Amino acid sequence: MRDISEIDKNLKVETTIQKDGLKFYDIKEQPFKVYGVFHDGERYRRMPDDVAKSVSDAIHYGVKYTAGGRVRFRTNSSFVAIHYKGEMGKMPHFAFTGSCGFDLYFGNTYVGSFVPPMGNNKGYESLIDLGDSEMKEVTINFPTYSFVEELYIGLDENAHIEAPTPYKVEKPVVFYGSSITQGGCSSRPGSCYEPYITRRFDCDHINLGFSGSARAEDEMAEYIAGLDMSLFVYDYDHNSPSIEHLTATHERMFKIIREKNPDLPIIMMSRPKYYLDSTEEKRLEIIKKTYENAKAAGDKNVYFIDGRDLCKLCGNEGTVDNCHPTDFGFASMAQTLGDFIEENGLL
Repeated sequence: MRDISEIDKNLKVETTIQKDGLKFYDIKEQPFKVYGVFHDGERYRRMPDDVAKSVSDAIHYGVKYTAGGRVRFRTNSSFVAIHYKGEMGKMPHFAFTGSCGFDLYFGNTYVGSFVPPMGNNKGYESLIDLGDSEMKEVTINFPTYSFVEELYIGLDENAHIEAPTPYKVEKPVVFYGSSITQGGCSSRPGSCYEPYITRRFDCDHINLGFSGSARAEDEMAEYIAGLDMSLFVYDYDHNSPSIEHLTATHERMFKIIREKNPDLPIIMMSRPKYYLDSTEEKRLEIIKKTYENAKAAGDKNVYFIDGRDLCKLCGNEGTVDNCHPTDFGFASMAQTLGDFIEENGLL
């Protein structure tokens, strides 16, 4: 595999990292494999631009956040560095390592985080020393609330680099929902609930969580219906502006997706919240009604998870603000959802 500077001298990565033998590679080149996002010539995104624009202005903006993005490869390099160019999202209630950080896994094991700086908002560099030269299956998770224009991986210039082992379940699990689905407010991208599912079942996934913007528009439903997926999971309760809106859209979205995917397992979830007020209980019943109507019509591959069950592990201690999960909250969601998927043989 060639250094990017051998392809185009203008692409040479200027780095301040002091490490002997450091050599950078563009993740768009083989043998790196990118999942959950794609590069449109300007930046990585989660949906095609024209589709996102047809849904809403908020979605058109939000697809540029790289939640669910990953790059995977195998290497025996004794260190891994990143050189990231993009726009970093920073918020007061959200760890920078989650909103604009990348984290590193060997297989299913967390190794470390590429920690972003306090001041700069236009990208950064970071290096993790690994301490050995054994061959490793590497996954680097993208930030949940930042834009990524380019990402370069720095490795030992003498290291071997190979394509990753394919996922056991190659058709992705598709998740649709609110800021919780997008990953707010995990301390790092790998601790959102969807990556737990990917690691547990060795499956690809696509994150279509949109902070404050998931309204189950027909255009979004049609786009999702056209994806080649192994399982669909949706929860946009928090973003539905009213009971009337949820009533008008929840079953409609299900039917649009089901029409084009008659055999697809579909899981609908209510908001992950331990205590519900009267309005939230009414919303839960609307979501449950979609499920009950589908079952009554003979659908044998539709499933429902009460959002309170998603809090079994964490109780009422799983959020930063009584809405957005902490890592504890996400681990609780992942445990319940993962057990449900396993018990019902959905992956």
